[in-house]
Amino acid sequence: MPSAAQWQGTPSVKGSTESMRMALLTASLIGLQFTWNVEMTYCTPYLLELGLTKSKISLVWVAGPLSGLIMQPIVGVVADRSTSRWGRRRPFMFFGTILVAMFLLLLGWTKEVVRYFIKDEAAAKSATIYVAVFSIYGIDFAINAVQGSCRGLVVDTLPIAKQQMGSSWASRMVAVGSLIGYGAGAIDLKNVFGPMLGDTQFKQLTGVAALTLCLAIGTTSWAVTERVLINDGAEEGKELDLKQVLGTIVHTALNLPRSIQAICTVQFWAWIGWFPFLFYSTTWVGEVYLRYDAPAEVKAAGDLTGKVGRIGSMALIAFSIITFVMSVLLPFFVQSPEEDEKGPGFSRPSKQSTGLAKYKPSLLTAWTTAHCIFAGKINRLNTSSSHSAHPKRTSIDLPEAQSNLEKGSAPSSSGGASSGQYLGIMNLYTTLPQFMGTGISWVVFSILEPGKSPELSEAPPEEHHKTDGPNAIAVCLFIGACSACMAVVATRRLGRIQGRL
Repeated sequence: MPSAAQWQGTPSVKGSTESMRMALLTASLIGLQFTWNVEMTYCTPYLLELGLTKSKISLVWVAGPLSGLIMQPIVGVVADRSTSRWGRRRPFMFFGTILVAMFLLLLGWTKEVVRYFIKDEAAAKSATIYVAVFSIYGIDFAINAVQGSCRGLVVDTLPIAKQQMGSSWASRMVAVGSLIGYGAGAIDLKNVFGPMLGDTQFKQLTGVAALTLCLAIGTTSWAVTERVLINDGAEEGKELDLKQVLGTIVHTALNLPRSIQAICTVQFWAWIGWFPFLFYSTTWVGEVYLRYDAPAEVKAAGDLTGKVGRIGSMALIAFSIITFVMSVLLPFFVQSPEEDEKGPGFSRPSKQSTGLAKYKPSLLTAWTTAHCIFAGKINRLNTSSSHSAHPKRTSIDLPEAQSNLEKGSAPSSSGGASSGQYLGIMNLYTTLPQFMGTGISWVVFSILEPGKSPELSEAPPEEHHKTDGPNAIAVCLFIGACSACMAVVATRRLGRIQGRL
């Protein structure tokens, strides 16, 4: 019969103050978010410049949900049973980071690498597209392994009483990573580093992203000491195999507690809304700029991918600033689970609440409000696509409320043997809707803009898509707004379920 898991050591984090320890524990998320931002901000215009159509690019972005669907649950389950003397999470973080950095550099220097091996111009152009897509898939698969391990490390290291604080700090570090990432993407890095990191903005940024990720993951890995799993309690001589891993994941996903299943439903609808915003907003802003506002000399100067990326990143800096400010302020203005009558529930304030505490909105109310604001903001984006004025872009994320909802209901504890498994299941509900988002965007682009980009592609004019009529990205954003409204309905249903528990 299986025995109880056996452990050695106690998890700890370096640092003289609690704030310092929390910052070091979650510092890895800065590098992760920086890397995601580079991919989401620059890769779509980069692929458009290489000659891919938007409909084909939407199929490339299936890499994100596919890698999340495969890597995070599997790595979570495998890491849960790891008996490495370095801990269960940090080995995956270390080796995954090396792979991400290598693929980032390959993506930035795709043209040079291909032309080193292939001299024929036509064949080199085709091969460049394949290598670029391969690099994106490599980045996504490797970084999902790293991301799942980083999240698991936070859960493993903190006691239950500190989990909510850990969620808050994780949200702040994600916001910091976004702010730094969009800031780096908005400035002309060639003027900062010169030719040292490459001759284009994209090369410079992939190099900076690789370095940032290595430093962030290295900082957290140095600061954290994991407890070591000696025996996971499985039957002696019974090895972990792929069938067992997949079986564990499926069984867990089909037997989630009602409250967690309800949270997953909210995640599902919300992420259909987030998908077009995250992957196409920079391209949308850049296209509007190049199509209506950019002077002729700007278009003729070359490195259009860098120009689109910088304009889009500048627009998204406001988004990242709002995200950071809200991640800091929300814990003070939103009711915490400790103030709730039902402990880990999220519905009604305690009757003993006094002063301002009784006026604080619950986590569910804050989460619902965030969905409404997001739906309204991204719906407004599609109304200005035909105007020459620079688009205004603001939005609000609510990672703090979402993270607290997840942590408050997750049936895992600090260092729990199944923490990676449950985090992997939660991740399924952010990846599955991205498959739907990919399908939706593919249909929209295929109908409305089937040709190549007239702003970025060097293809002859007859191969370009038309610029009159509805903007395809704007239509995708409108569909995302409708999905965010469905997330509002699902969040209210979660409130009713919590009220009956």
